[in-house]
Amino acid sequence: MRWLLSFLLLGLFSVVHAVSSSGNKLLVVLEELADKAKYSKYLADLESRGFKTTIESPKAEKIALFELGERAYDHLLLLPAKSKGLGPNLTPKLLLDFINAGGNILLTLDSTHPTPSALVSLLLELDIHLPTDRNALVVDHFNFDILSAAEKHDVVLVPRPDALRPDVKNFFKGDGKGGEVIAFPRGVGQTLGNTSPLLTPILRAPRTAYSYNPKDDVDGVEDPFAVGTQLSLITTMQARNSARFTVIGAAEMLEDAWFDAKVKRSVGMGGVGSDAKQVKTSNQAFVKDVTGWTFNEIGVLKVGKIEHYLNEVGIKSNVTNPKIYRVKNDVTYNIELSEWSWDHWEAFTPPTGDAVQLEFSMLSPFHRLPLKVASTTKTSTTYTTSFKLPDQHGIFNFKVNYKRPFFSNVEEKNTVTVRHFAHDEWPRSWVISGAWPWIAGIGVTVTGWVAFVALWLWSKPVPLKLMTSGKKIQ
Repeated sequence: MRWLLSFLLLGLFSVVHAVSSSGNKLLVVLEELADKAKYSKYLADLESRGFKTTIESPKAEKIALFELGERAYDHLLLLPAKSKGLGPNLTPKLLLDFINAGGNILLTLDSTHPTPSALVSLLLELDIHLPTDRNALVVDHFNFDILSAAEKHDVVLVPRPDALRPDVKNFFKGDGKGGEVIAFPRGVGQTLGNTSPLLTPILRAPRTAYSYNPKDDVDGVEDPFAVGTQLSLITTMQARNSARFTVIGAAEMLEDAWFDAKVKRSVGMGGVGSDAKQVKTSNQAFVKDVTGWTFNEIGVLKVGKIEHYLNEVGIKSNVTNPKIYRVKNDVTYNIELSEWSWDHWEAFTPPTGDAVQLEFSMLSPFHRLPLKVASTTKTSTTYTTSFKLPDQHGIFNFKVNYKRPFFSNVEEKNTVTVRHFAHDEWPRSWVISGAWPWIAGIGVTVTGWVAFVALWLWSKPVPLKLMTSGKKIQ
């Protein structure tokens, strides 16, 4: 019995730790429960990672995102719905409130069914735009699967996405060996507005792709919704509270059929792909990465210990995090950062070319300094910097504002008072070389005055003599 109890405790421990860093309660909205079989592998993978899934129809009366003013679920998965609306419990306002309360949403689209108006309104709120033709899909005549879309060219094959910039971590590159193919079957492309810095595309369409409505029986498309890399196939939005929202343009990517499907690329421009062979799609691994990011399984940063202290002449003060400093003090600042990776915390290291910075600011930064690695453990990295406080008294902030694509936001602020010199802390005048001429002038004046007074006091007066005429002379 003792070994059985130990085994159960170990299993419970592994389940508890193999979940999202922000909770494991997941609501899956699926209109037709019969469609659950199409996503069996995907849903089984979520449950194996520790998520407690609840599957409900969007029209169910008991479905609710909030209970007693608090989120009833940590994450929300919206699978395609055939109806035009999602009911009164999934309105755009409620979905936005769910995001503002820290909930994460994964939304999937399908070109075979028009997107519900509630979701279109939600996407417009986030500056994500869908084609005006509700049945429009993405096609590519140079990068399609010849096995499943030899005529319609609506199964677009794309490689794993590259990093946005060299200084941005790529969570979606796979094993990094290359050669992996992602199938994007009959998906809806999106365009992103220019006004929101919170939107980031994960997967863009090839430059030869365009959005097309198959119901338009024409030989060519004169005015497409968007073409090439203007089309985002998978879009993410991370709110300022680090809540995450992801749009997958092709819900079929999550289906079992495309997890195991084999594809063969068409011949592209310039004969590229003429020697292509049948390969298995990387949809399952790629969808896991996208879902893991959306549901806070990767890319989550945590702040541990923060401390700042006096460090005069290289001697650390025994007082940590004081509320008041003096101008021109030498101080040291330390911050501990960790990154959640699937089921454990690990030491955080920024990508090459990036750095964590400290701002020491009043209304604007007086210092902006890179933080260097001081120490590293298995679960955290401590960053540090030392500097001299400015010659300005007032209320200042130690501020770390680290906001990067695909990482949760880090915004830590510690307020301190910087006072001026006390009367007994100013250096004496004779220590200041610039005061020496004035000190010498004062000395000369005092010496001359004392000499004059002494000469005047101790000088003997000349006696007066009386002349015969009765006049006094000297």
